[in-house]
Amino acid sequence: MGFTEIFVATHDAALKRAGLLDAGSAANVGPGSQAVRIEGVSDFEIEQLGDLAGTAVHAGGADYELTMVDVASDSLLAVPPAMVRALADLLSYETEGEGNVLEDVAEQWAAQDDMPFGAAQARTYVEQLARLAAGLDDAERTGLYVWSA
Repeated sequence: MGFTEIFVATHDAALKRAGLLDAGSAANVGPGSQAVRIEGVSDFEIEQLGDLAGTAVHAGGADYELTMVDVASDSLLAVPPAMVRALADLLSYETEGEGNVLEDVAEQWAAQDDMPFGAAQARTYVEQLARLAAGLDDAERTGLYVWSA
């Protein structure tokens, strides 16, 4: 199995980045990059994370299915607004005595079938994705995109 990259971009920039990734070019995913690369997962596992996040912030039942961005690329998907909000809310969601919601979601995600990493690594990924979601800028028309090999 390859990898999945989740990143912040405008629509046009997302298509361009997907084209580079489709061609096997390594996009910039270093420190400070607005992208998270996760080895061994597909878009399906990202949708599972969306469901878990939505349930954790009491927004279950919303549509967390990734959507096709453009017919030119079937490897590029858009994260729906409900999932973006749920992920962003993980950073600040408060519960009474229920512990850290972000950590709970990470543990549940890591426990899903065939996940290639444990709870500690899942927590890092979930926090990175939550920060990407929280950093979206409507004024710049940025969105959260998923590219999956």
